[in-house]
Amino acid sequence: MTLLITVFAALAATAIWYCSESARRLRVGFLSLMFWGAGLMWLVDAVFEYAELHEKFFTPSAADMLNDSYLGVSVVALGLVIWLVTVLVQDPNGVVKAALFGKKVNQ
Repeated sequence: MTLLITVFAALAATAIWYCSESARRLRVGFLSLMFWGAGLMWLVDAVFEYAELHEKFFTPSAADMLNDSYLGVSVVALGLVIWLVTVLVQDPNGVVKAALFGKKVNQ
């Protein structure tokens, strides 16, 4: 489940980055790369887990699936938090700087 959730998040972030010019200014490509990297990590984990468990890999218990789902959602949430902090620090549209110094944003 962690692999599926992370890959779906990566696909969504990639589609948003590709379709929107404003998303490129907000560094959604960075978010997309984080999710693709996490997806690659979970893929390698799945390959090694399959090598260890063989047929049992395809019949996980409900508790294992629930734990994997929580982990996948947690990874996506952490990636979003890291991306949000990065955007706020880099401030590509000058919104944070304008709010701190009381100026209007010209867009």
